[in-house]
Amino acid sequence: MTTGGDVAGSAPEDGTDLGAVVLRPVRGQHAFEACVEQLGTAIRLGVYPRDTVLPAERELAERMGVSRATLREAIAALRTAGVVETKRGRGGGTVVRLRPTVPRRGAPAQVAARRSAWLDVLDFRRIVEPGAAELAASRDLTQTQRQRLVQAHEAVAAASAPAAHRQADSRFHLTIAAITGSPSVVEAVTSVQAGVHEMLSAIPVLGTNIDHSDAQHAGICAAVLDGEGSRARRLMEAHCDDTAALLRGLLF
Repeated sequence: MTTGGDVAGSAPEDGTDLGAVVLRPVRGQHAFEACVEQLGTAIRLGVYPRDTVLPAERELAERMGVSRATLREAIAALRTAGVVETKRGRGGGTVVRLRPTVPRRGAPAQVAARRSAWLDVLDFRRIVEPGAAELAASRDLTQTQRQRLVQAHEAVAAASAPAAHRQADSRFHLTIAAITGSPSVVEAVTSVQAGVHEMLSAIPVLGTNIDHSDAQHAGICAAVLDGEGSRARRLMEAHCDDTAALLRGLLF
């Protein structure tokens, strides 16, 4: 079993801890709902994979700017939905139980209802993620950040099951956002990846597309590590365009 420390660590500020940067202080008066949304999205995108132990309640409450009572209510809602399980006693904690989504063909009614929102996500992604890649490449990355990016890329290439590959893909893009050091970029990419995840989960798994995507990831990763911002942006733009073309062809 993976521990919360393996994924969340001690909340470093260098962007290597996805949990620390994806989860953010909630806004507005609906703290309970916002906590459920943020935690559920982080779990669905693989920031906290199945069998991962979530960070301690105190740490999560501090990250999200809520009381521990509110956080407990949010975790209870996720537990009721079967997303997590709480183990008591020594060595216990809140364990992720959600199985990664297996991509499948979406129902026509679902696609029709989401068409406008999904097309907007694709447009927004074309602006946000290339900029994130260029910004990441401009940073003076630490050795830890470089290792995390390489590991995120290798995890995508090594994932054989479609559902595991989908989550690893999201983690790769979130890792690029995280090493920019910009909370606004992380928030935008997290939102985009949630939408892309939903769309890709509604189409069949295509081996040719996965191979092509993995090759593009390799190029993006190399450009960021080499500090070549223009190349990183250009490669990410091509990646976003190809994914959008596939989705428009299969969904719309």
